Parts: sequence; structure tokens; C-alpha cells
Amino acid sequence: MTRSLVRPPEAKSSRQHGRSPSPRRSTNLTLSADLVADAQKLAVNLSQAAELGIAAAVKQRQQEIWLAENRDAMESSNAYVEAQGLPLAKYRNF
Repeated sequence: MTRSLVRPPEAKSSRQHGRSPSPRRSTNLTLSADLVADAQKLAVNLSQAAELGIAAAVKQRQQEIWLAENRDAMESSNAYVEAQGLPLAKYRNF
């Protein structure tokens, strides 16, 4: 699902959409002046854009950590299937 970073005046807040937002925390960021100017010209909500970008980075890093932590188990499972085949393969209809 793609979320728009531009919030038109008639757009509803997250509370109006039924989501309960987590508490907000004021944070200082240092951004390229050109990037900020372009965002302002295009009416991009900087806080929302930063939050979406940070959320995507956090999700990606969580996935990387999970894969690293579970790599041995996945490799072991794959090696078993390569050597023995799928445990219930004889019951497959396709």
C-alpha cells in the first residue's frame, strides 16, 4: 500500500481513520537544504515523510536481523529437504 506524503486540507488525521497513534516525540533532524526546499515547494509533510522512511529502515533492519539469527535453521531445513525430499510429498496432488 502506497501512502501519500502530501496531505490535502481535507485529509483526515489518523484518529479520524480509527488508528490510535503512538505518543509523539519531538526530534531534531539535519537534512539537505535543497531537499527541504523541494519538499516545501511540493507540499510534502516532512515529519510524515521522515517517519515513513525511518519506519521502512527499521523494518528492513529487523528483517536482516531475523534472517541472520535464523540462517542456520533455514539452511538445515533446506539441506534436509534436499537430502530426504519433502516429508509429505507422497500426499501432494500437484
